[in-house]
Amino acid sequence: MNDFKFVDEWGPEHIVKVYDPKTGMRGILVIDNTARGPGKGGIRMTPNITEEEVFRLARTMTWKNALADIPFGGAKAGILMPAGEFDKKVIMQSFARAIKLLTPKKYIAGPDVNTGEREMQWFVEATGNWKTATGKPANYCMAAFGEKGEKCGIPHEFGSTGFGVAESTRVAAEIYGMDIKGARVAIHGFGNVGTFAYEYLTAIGAKVVLLADRDGAVFAENGFDSAELKAIIRDRKPLSHYARGKILKSEDFWKVPVDILIPASVTDVINASNKDVIKAKIIIEAGNIPMREPIEEELSRKGILIVPDFVANAGGVISSYAEYRGYNPKRMFEIVKRKIVAATKRVLAKSIQSGENPRAVALAIAEERVRAAMRKRGQ
Repeated sequence: MNDFKFVDEWGPEHIVKVYDPKTGMRGILVIDNTARGPGKGGIRMTPNITEEEVFRLARTMTWKNALADIPFGGAKAGILMPAGEFDKKVIMQSFARAIKLLTPKKYIAGPDVNTGEREMQWFVEATGNWKTATGKPANYCMAAFGEKGEKCGIPHEFGSTGFGVAESTRVAAEIYGMDIKGARVAIHGFGNVGTFAYEYLTAIGAKVVLLADRDGAVFAENGFDSAELKAIIRDRKPLSHYARGKILKSEDFWKVPVDILIPASVTDVINASNKDVIKAKIIIEAGNIPMREPIEEELSRKGILIVPDFVANAGGVISSYAEYRGYNPKRMFEIVKRKIVAATKRVLAKSIQSGENPRAVALAIAEERVRAAMRKRGQ
């Protein structure tokens, strides 16, 4: 029984490891808790995915969906990215077929690291069921369940997560007593979440002065030129192509003093090697599990206001819920704003009142909602 190292009162309900010798696909699915609904969480594809990482992410989804008060449970999936050349569609559809029996009753897929709208279309094509994944292309429609007309996807490329991060940042700055207009912001990670967070924050007057992608960091003292940066985003070029900034080493990103730091990249990006050099007043966790809880607690004790990941970056899963219900993008953005603003205000206000760090407050709210659902289900 020593293999059951993740087991506690919440779950996980299923840990599924799949392998297809024909395609070489190796994948992991963790369905953590379905008391509030089917497990919802994205599929990431990386060369070093582990069972522990997938479990931690699945548990985060349990709390994220509960805190957003949407009828989903928590789950996550990971596919080991093969070395060398490989056919991504073949691997994705092999994984979809391997876990098909669990979808969508127990698990609903979505985009994550190295997967997006295209991969979600491949996934539902392989399962043959529109509702087995969200984040599908907007122009990928099908008649479903005998209803008249067509339903379309709401891809994460619409920027729902980055939009939610920007709204959470605005609320956190207001509660902190900081004017978001002119606030100096650093964003680590410039994929889907980071790019949209940059665009929405810039639109409300924040000054993004520091950006980083996998190749390094760029500092722009007076903020970035939006036209040049949009061209880089459009052409999918690395940030090093930005001509008007100062190129920094990746490790020097964390040393630059800013008002607001937004980690929007990979798991545990804030760690023992850089936690002591961070000079931000507010941290908004746009990426999933950007640091371990003891480090988060340490930074919180130093006076940094931290909005946890499952509060700040819930825009993506709220968007997934909107797509699942058949809502249009306009209604989706309205729901994302309402839920993210409400959750951020509630968590930070209670944190300030009680003296507990925001994660503890948010976790207590989410746990009670999941516990109530478990009681109702008879667990």
